[in-house]
Amino acid sequence: MQFDYVIVGGGSAGCLLANRLSENPVNTVCLLEAGPPDNSHFIHNCNPVNMLFLMNSPKYNWRYYAEGNAKTGTRKFYWPRGKTLGGSSAVNAMIYTRGHTSDYDHWASLGNKGWDWKSVLPYFKKSELQHREIDAFHSREGTMDVIDPTFHFPPSHAFVKACVEAGIPYNHDINGEKYEGVDFFQINQTPEGRRCHSSVSFLDPVRSRKNLTVINYAHIKRVLFKDKTAYALEYFDMKDGKQLKTIEANKEIILSAGIIGSPQILKLSGVGPKAELEKHDIPIVLDLPGVGENLQDHPDIIIRYRDKSSSSLVTVPKPYMVKFMSKFYRKNKEPFIFTPTDAGGYVKSDPSVEVPDLQLQFASLRMLPHGAGLFTPSKPGFVLHVCHMRPNSRGRVLLNSANPFDNPRIEANYFDDEMELNALVNGVKIARKIIAQKAFDAYRGEEEVPGKSVCTDEQIRQFILDKAESVYHTAGSCKMGIDAMAVVDPELKIHGLKNIRVIDSSIMPTITGSNIHAPTVMIAEKGADMILNGI
Repeated sequence: MQFDYVIVGGGSAGCLLANRLSENPVNTVCLLEAGPPDNSHFIHNCNPVNMLFLMNSPKYNWRYYAEGNAKTGTRKFYWPRGKTLGGSSAVNAMIYTRGHTSDYDHWASLGNKGWDWKSVLPYFKKSELQHREIDAFHSREGTMDVIDPTFHFPPSHAFVKACVEAGIPYNHDINGEKYEGVDFFQINQTPEGRRCHSSVSFLDPVRSRKNLTVINYAHIKRVLFKDKTAYALEYFDMKDGKQLKTIEANKEIILSAGIIGSPQILKLSGVGPKAELEKHDIPIVLDLPGVGENLQDHPDIIIRYRDKSSSSLVTVPKPYMVKFMSKFYRKNKEPFIFTPTDAGGYVKSDPSVEVPDLQLQFASLRMLPHGAGLFTPSKPGFVLHVCHMRPNSRGRVLLNSANPFDNPRIEANYFDDEMELNALVNGVKIARKIIAQKAFDAYRGEEEVPGKSVCTDEQIRQFILDKAESVYHTAGSCKMGIDAMAVVDPELKIHGLKNIRVIDSSIMPTITGSNIHAPTVMIAEKGADMILNGI
């Protein structure tokens, strides 16, 4: 098989790239996805039970685990990543956030010309279908729905009020002129209340294009090079008895396999740190030391309370829930647009911090991390996530073997820099201050996690080290830049190679202060524009 462009990974970036590159009927485009199609009701119907299923489904999720370190001990960290068309945007909580303007200006200051905030804003707007009134920050140019939920449980309303009572600014648009503050999040759902992930946003509208081919169940073995020029790739057809097949690319191969898949594929193809490749007897195409390095994540801690009003969401039928929902449907004609983690925003861990470094995410659901614990959400309660957005710690993605079916070794390296731990200690205090406000008086029950016995700074620190988890905002393992550890240049071309780029969240030099889907779509928009303009 031969195509002009071969895209590896049908996630947040890959689906958009397939759309944009196939707009010109002269271009032939092939999109390869390791997972199944996204035709499951678990993906499209946005109820909390479906989300809990997707977070732990071996069919739709890679279910990676990251290793601990000297500070966090031997426990492993669950790193779910989407394994279907739409990628992680098909399994996430659908929150739409972009980050702070300084995130992108910082990228540009590192030598990445054209990635400053003023330059990337048009690419955010290009994909967006905003359902509020448009302004300088928003548009209706695109096909990715950005919409306000129509429904919130009472504790979520209490959270927004309590934040204001605690002195946190109210900010109706955290993706607009101001970044700091809280309100209800906008989300990626259609006006009918269906998940609007990248496959729905960008792939479904162009499925009929004759120059676009989508292949599911394609597990990549390696990219093939000749004289440091990528010309083809090999993949196992998992629907055809793992038959090894080859696809040639007349113009470019684009890796959009994400922060784990993209560096793993490069290393399996002979592109990466020489010593690591030699360890696994992989023939070296290019000694590129930055592949798999610079890995970043937002460490997250959950504060959990019982809801004494019994007005929060539970996952089993309860009389009050039936009464509450039926009342909503009688009074409201609009569709039910909802996500459990529906409220939050950005605050500073300390007044001395220049840009807010903590994200708050509130859910009127008594849950454990990653949806674990089947019966925990059956009792009314709520949780407040506190997430550190600008870590200095860096992890890496390493091969466990040369077998493409072996998951790589992920070293998150949480809290290698004490700054993140100190910020989260303050974050726990901020969370407790919010829940203690008058707005929560009718809802605040027992603090289950961490509990009243955890009160000193040292106790809070240990609680964080024992209980912090990933909140799925990962980036940086194939970073963009002009330094010796950069993997791609500002045009997203891999340094030292031809006809191959990486276009996904792995190219971020530093992680954005946001959920990761919207910035990843922006990266794909800009990457596609550069390709189509011959850059």
